[in-house]
Amino acid sequence: MQPVDQSFPGFSGGRAIVTGGTRGIGAGIARGFLRAGAQVLVCGRNEPADDASLPAAGGRTAAFTRADVRDPEQVRQLIAAGMDLFGGVDVVVSNAGGSPSAEAATASPRFHARVIELNLIAPLHVAQAANEVMQDQPEGGSIIMIGSVSGTRPSPGTAAYGAAKAGLHHLVTSLAIEWGPLVRVNTVVPGFVVTESSAGHYGDADGVAAVAATVPLRRMGTPDDVADACLFLASPRAAYVSGTCLTLHGGGERPAFLTAAQPPPS
Repeated sequence: MQPVDQSFPGFSGGRAIVTGGTRGIGAGIARGFLRAGAQVLVCGRNEPADDASLPAAGGRTAAFTRADVRDPEQVRQLIAAGMDLFGGVDVVVSNAGGSPSAEAATASPRFHARVIELNLIAPLHVAQAANEVMQDQPEGGSIIMIGSVSGTRPSPGTAAYGAAKAGLHHLVTSLAIEWGPLVRVNTVVPGFVVTESSAGHYGDADGVAAVAATVPLRRMGTPDDVADACLFLASPRAAYVSGTCLTLHGGGERPAFLTAAQPPPS
């Protein structure tokens, strides 16, 4: 077994649930908590092909349960599964979400409703179920929502998704007030992140490189970057952090006017 990552103390034996934790950013978050010594349960709508498909790190493999987080009953079963496996739940990371691209003018009302349901209402279901058990734990717990920069700037082609992600952080600010002091609630807002599905968003390696060149740090984020942010927010080092938004965008996006502006004649 590999040694526990001591960068984020306090997770040895910790108990974490990550929704949408079988691939992409969610799998990276799960691996981060595993490396830090936590026990991890991930969920998804589909069963993984085998145990080798589950996130693993530090000599540990995440447990899996099938759950569609849009269904409140399945969410309750998810949290109950964590309680049965670990005897408690210290951290819940609400990562499941996403949206295909669609023009707002022609997308159906059902499409918009489903996108908002997955990216805003479902995280509320998850948070409610997690809070219910955390309030009964002497040490409380930490709930972390995974947002998106699509919720902080225009999101053409994914307007409903961007609106849902914008609402997510406002939700967090309210829950932090309602559920403190035992439960802390925060948002992590990633920018461009490279995952196994990056080609569908940014194109081939040249496309990824072109997007990365627009970021002040000259690279796109990784799932490990997001995991580290979650580990910080869930750790004792963030004991006084609640109701806040931690943005991970490598410095943001260069304003278009800077490129379009004509320099004055010399």
